[in-house]
Amino acid sequence: MGTCGHGSMMERLVALRASVTRLSAIVGGFDADQLRAQAYPKEWSVAEVLSHLGSAAVVQSARLDAALAGAELADDFPQGVWDEWNAKNPDAKAADGLRVDRETLKHLESFDDAARARVNYSLGPLTVDFATHVELRLNEHLLHTWDIEVVLDPNATIPADGAAFVLDQLAMITQFTAKPFGEARDLLVHTVDPVRDFTLSLGGERVSLSPYESTVANRDVPNLVISAEAFVRLVYGRLDAAHTPPVRGDADLEVLRQTFPGV
Repeated sequence: MGTCGHGSMMERLVALRASVTRLSAIVGGFDADQLRAQAYPKEWSVAEVLSHLGSAAVVQSARLDAALAGAELADDFPQGVWDEWNAKNPDAKAADGLRVDRETLKHLESFDDAARARVNYSLGPLTVDFATHVELRLNEHLLHTWDIEVVLDPNATIPADGAAFVLDQLAMITQFTAKPFGEARDLLVHTVDPVRDFTLSLGGERVSLSPYESTVANRDVPNLVISAEAFVRLVYGRLDAAHTPPVRGDADLEVLRQTFPGV
């Protein structure tokens, strides 16, 4: 982890700033009822999505600060943060979520090269450096911003410039969240805006996503042609029939939806 794929870490910070600005603009027009309305995740209101982004930012910033100090974050620290945020009322969840979101961005932007180089911590099976930390925050931010924007606009999409960065992380996400469903098959996935090609292997025991290689049957005929942002939403479990743009190919979208139940 830590490699930035198509684009630098600084470009990801710029994309994160754009997403933070975008989220603030979207929610700035919400009234009290809209903050309490159901977001895309059925179990969360808009305010609860903002609370999730805020509490996650508090925990993530604490991990950064601990790494800089050469320390480990206490095991019970995240639960204490979640309990605190869960106890807030919806208006406070929204206001505090946006505030912490902005503060977290400024915190990340304040790191100089020496501080970035010292960031290294474990997160489950991952070893996270500063670049990976930014990537993970950007992924989460883009998807949860969509979770909120779609409340107002059923045709909402993840901005293409942000989706391009998330594409680089989809192989990792697939490794941890995909669930084998249906017959084993290799699919050639061709994304648009930006253009990328992937091999999606639907195995009997595991699912994997990798850069396209010429071993896929019918290699010149993609099994799925889809916008990059829609493919990102598919892998993150956000491509139900009501929010699916036009796609081409012989891939069974319902099988893919079952393969990627969401994260």
